[in-house]
Amino acid sequence: MIKNYQEKKPSGAPWLGNIPSQWECLKIGSLFLQRKTKVSDKEYPPLSVTKKGILPQLDTAAKSNDGDNRKLVKVGDSVINSRSDRKGSCGVSDREGSVSLINIVLEPNSALSRKYVHYLLRSQPFSEEYYRYGRGIVADLWTTRFSEMKNILIPIPPPSEQKQIVRFLDWKVSSINKLINIRKNEINKLEELKRSKILNCVMGQEEDVRSKLSSISWVKNIPYNWSEETLIQVAEEQKIKNVGLAETNLLSLSYGKIIEKDINTTEGLLPASFEGYQIVYPGNIILRLTDLQNDRKSLRTGISITKGIITSAYTCLKVRDNILPEYLHLQLHSADLCKVFYGMGGGVRQSIGFKEIRNLIIAIPPIEEQRRILDVAKQIDNQSNLLIEKYREQISALNDLKQRLISDVVTGQIDVRNIEIPEY
Repeated sequence: MIKNYQEKKPSGAPWLGNIPSQWECLKIGSLFLQRKTKVSDKEYPPLSVTKKGILPQLDTAAKSNDGDNRKLVKVGDSVINSRSDRKGSCGVSDREGSVSLINIVLEPNSALSRKYVHYLLRSQPFSEEYYRYGRGIVADLWTTRFSEMKNILIPIPPPSEQKQIVRFLDWKVSSINKLINIRKNEINKLEELKRSKILNCVMGQEEDVRSKLSSISWVKNIPYNWSEETLIQVAEEQKIKNVGLAETNLLSLSYGKIIEKDINTTEGLLPASFEGYQIVYPGNIILRLTDLQNDRKSLRTGISITKGIITSAYTCLKVRDNILPEYLHLQLHSADLCKVFYGMGGGVRQSIGFKEIRNLIIAIPPIEEQRRILDVAKQIDNQSNLLIEKYREQISALNDLKQRLISDVVTGQIDVRNIEIPEY
């Protein structure tokens, strides 16, 4: 059973309050030196400082031209991203490498347990205290320098207790992570099942339906009463330039959804002017037919529910009278899930346009059947999303539990000295 410490003393640090009587409280500057050695990423591989720790540079990491102006990281060094918008991005490195100059690299000059330090730095109370020492012009984007953080007091248990804390947290964190991964796998299975059910519904794959051979590349048969048309027969490409900044509602295609964005944002790649963007209307279907060979995971179709502007690099479709926009979107989405567009961008072509997809074969049910299919697809989507959201809430609760447990243990709120750690 986990208990509280019986004997405590003032830590001298408001963020800690009282700590176990046998613990010390020392300044970071007495335990670490700042490593400021400049290196090249050609000599030392680039690392990413993330909320999961120090990792080999991620494919999604923003690339810069500072390859010859980075900081050296050695095994056992602690690294913290000093910017407040990267709160929680830190850890102890288990590899040599280099990081961007925005990070603070701490070289240990004491016998502190590396893993204990890893847990301490990544705890929520320390993270808040660390960024409280920061400074900057913008309230939510400032940095903390070593000259400021070196005076932060941190709790230091006796060496044997550090070891027990690490063993306990390794056990508990791995157990919680296992539960999280189970839920994530269940979400993936539900998403896959949902996509399969909707695809079968949209393409008329019910078992008891009279069918005929199809010319569509990703399904063998379609219902007998459905017709087939080329994409150009059911939709036309729409190109309306945003001349004179007539429209300022910025839209983006993200994970198969058309979402609104702040046109005044400073994040990501932005054009010199939004006049080059195209205007879209509710019911327009948007296709991202770029970067086909490098990106095989993205959802490339979306349907706009509002008027706005979106990059002209995307293909915008306006449907004709013989098909509902929502139904055509679902069928193109099904084609996307079956990786139809990737085959059209074979060879060295990274991008295609309406010209390459205009002869794509589309199945056309009667309008009333299109409406029925949309109702069924919506019902499938809603039922699946309810369970998916329940699992996501459970994952969030487990992550909160993990963070509370780490924080309580490394700050001496609970006593784990006599906890027997099982084999796991």
